[in-house]
Amino acid sequence: MAEPLRAVKGMNDIFAPASGHWEWLEAKVRDLMARYAYRNVRTPIVEPTALFVRGLGEVTDIVEKEMYSFEDRLNGEQLTLRPEATAGVVRAVQEHNQLYDGPKRLYYLGPMFRHERPQRGRYRQFHQVGAEALGFAGPDVDAELIALAADLWAELDLSDIRLELNSLGQPHERLAHRQALIAYLEQHLDRLDEDARRRLYSNPLRVLDTKNPDMQALVEAAPKLIDHLGAASLAHFDALRALLDAQGIGYRINPRLVRGLDYYNLSVFEFVTDTLGAQGTVCAGGRYDGLLEQIGGKAAPAVGWALGMERILELLKVQGKLPPMPVPDCYAVVPQPEAMAQVLALLRPLRAAGLAVQMHGAGPEGLSSMKAQFKKADASGARYALVFGASELAAGQVAVKPLRADGLGSIREQTLLPLAEVGQWAERLRA
Repeated sequence: MAEPLRAVKGMNDIFAPASGHWEWLEAKVRDLMARYAYRNVRTPIVEPTALFVRGLGEVTDIVEKEMYSFEDRLNGEQLTLRPEATAGVVRAVQEHNQLYDGPKRLYYLGPMFRHERPQRGRYRQFHQVGAEALGFAGPDVDAELIALAADLWAELDLSDIRLELNSLGQPHERLAHRQALIAYLEQHLDRLDEDARRRLYSNPLRVLDTKNPDMQALVEAAPKLIDHLGAASLAHFDALRALLDAQGIGYRINPRLVRGLDYYNLSVFEFVTDTLGAQGTVCAGGRYDGLLEQIGGKAAPAVGWALGMERILELLKVQGKLPPMPVPDCYAVVPQPEAMAQVLALLRPLRAAGLAVQMHGAGPEGLSSMKAQFKKADASGARYALVFGASELAAGQVAVKPLRADGLGSIREQTLLPLAEVGQWAERLRA
């Protein structure tokens, strides 16, 4: 016997009922995106490695430690499984000149890949939903995207999610802050941990994002970026806050919110929860006006966010908001194999009428007994069993047996229904 093969650690198989929860969440996302007039975009899972090195920054954790990169043996290309989708969406918009007729609102769903230690809510293959608005410069679309995420929490009936907000200003303002921050940290080298020392000159903003409790007092006293922002950056931030206030969307200004990727500027935001422990960020994003030019396109403003689907599903589970597993409307009981051809033909119009019908199929030993089939019918959660016995079929009928109690707690008696009327019965059932 061959040795069993197993999935790669941190890359998961998903079956029902969990897969039904994924489908339900995806349907909620698609419906809300359509109401906000965001259109779906699908980009490749594999992209040129240079896209992420140039777009995310060489000294980010993703590029330094987490990317699945390899050389294509056929042509020597350096390729990477996408660790995030924004860079790929921007590359696609630029490559296909999608902004030629004006700004675009786009969204995506799909798998991303990062080589990190698997833990609760964080996997090597994980899935994201993202919304990207390209070609819009004003804070109105920043506010629209934040409202979109807030409305998603409402659609999912999720609680304990709060919005944190900051502004990163423009590159020259960040440079002035960077210089002040490095000078400050150099005065406290003895209090920096290994990660902070490594990032001191390559990416000092990330030092402010440390989770090390021993460094929190040091970080709190560090120079604040908002003190280095010019009038235009402050005006954009103030306008965004006013737009959120007008919609009744609460937020907390977090001057230490910096985001981990190089392409952000101006507005940055995170939706966070205390329900999931250390993995508290459920949605994050901001403005990235320089990214399109950074990867070789014509400069254009852009803003967007991404959320982790595994983390949202975990939050739904913890808060008891996951939907029940879908069940069929009817379960077809087939006592004799000779009736199978007729039954298959009869079930198709029922499904065409909108009914979910599960048919009992033959196993290795053939069809199960009637008792075993009814047991399966009851376990399926179906409201009705449709019994296609030999005597019923000979009379042009099907036996309809209710399996669930009505609103008064009683189960009605089995009835016989002419086969010619099954379609109308199905339509009444779905009404």
